[in-house]
Amino acid sequence: MRIVVTGASGFLGERLATALVRERAFNGVPITGLVLADRVRAPHYTTADDPLVNLIHGDLNDRLDEIFAEPVDVLFHLAAAVSAECEADFDLGMRANIDTTRALLDAARAQAAARGPVARVVFTSSLAVYGHDPALPLPPVVSEATPAMPRSSYGTQKLICEHLIADYTRRGFLDGRVARLMTVSVRPGRPNAAASGFLSSIIREPLAGLPVICPVRPDLKVALASPRTTLQGLLRIAQADRGTGPGRLDGQAPVNLPALTVTVAEMLDVLRETAGDTAADLVTVTPAPAVEAIVASWPAVFDNRRAAALGLQPDPSFQSLVQSYVAERTGRQS
Repeated sequence: MRIVVTGASGFLGERLATALVRERAFNGVPITGLVLADRVRAPHYTTADDPLVNLIHGDLNDRLDEIFAEPVDVLFHLAAAVSAECEADFDLGMRANIDTTRALLDAARAQAAARGPVARVVFTSSLAVYGHDPALPLPPVVSEATPAMPRSSYGTQKLICEHLIADYTRRGFLDGRVARLMTVSVRPGRPNAAASGFLSSIIREPLAGLPVICPVRPDLKVALASPRTTLQGLLRIAQADRGTGPGRLDGQAPVNLPALTVTVAEMLDVLRETAGDTAADLVTVTPAPAVEAIVASWPAVFDNRRAAALGLQPDPSFQSLVQSYVAERTGRQS
């Protein structure tokens, strides 16, 4: 079985690659090749020297022939331009999120047309596909049955890709699976260009003794998931058998990954309880209307029944997310 991961240098891509190399199998089938594709090489690839791994660097559109030079059985498409940079540069988002995704889907379609395997394409979408519209406000609790009406270019681009994947799947070109990710917190590493990036930095930076700005009002509710829960959800959706009943993936509808709902104020309270006043006082609340307009348009409370049917549950508390991050950070430093 040959598996491809795009966006493999991102923090989630690295974790996914590490998990696949560790298991060396997918759904009980041995992995014979793992292609890790990204524009840049990750600075700390722990899997790079494994004979199973082939690293491909460069623009994804320019590398599709190389990626599909041998049959692709499973493809995790994580590569994307993120929310704030898509809002700042419309053309970048369209190229990176729509044009590249369509080119990838067409490559998978061509493989199937040439009587190769029907690739299983796993796409990471986002809660940003939802949004508040004055004519049709979001309900108090959101599910996959709630109309997706994004209020950002990023969310719109993700939704377009969802529909493309559903249609390519319907026509038998590929087997598409869509996981809608919650905001991942606490993300390690440096801040990125996502509008939601502060939901990690308001914890990560103070724990490192660094000042940080919180750009939204503290009473704002958000939907979060730990890196571990997110990775578990992605792998479960990728590996689930098609069909109805517990543990099976029914239909072509996206699956909202499990969400933990908290307010920003509750997050800051956990920071204070965990690291004390000195760390908590490094956070300064300075509203940034452009950031808050994006993040506040996203739902915060989800009906997780479809995810639960696959055996997925949200993180138990935000304190558990912080504890996991601290334990991992301590392990990296030791």
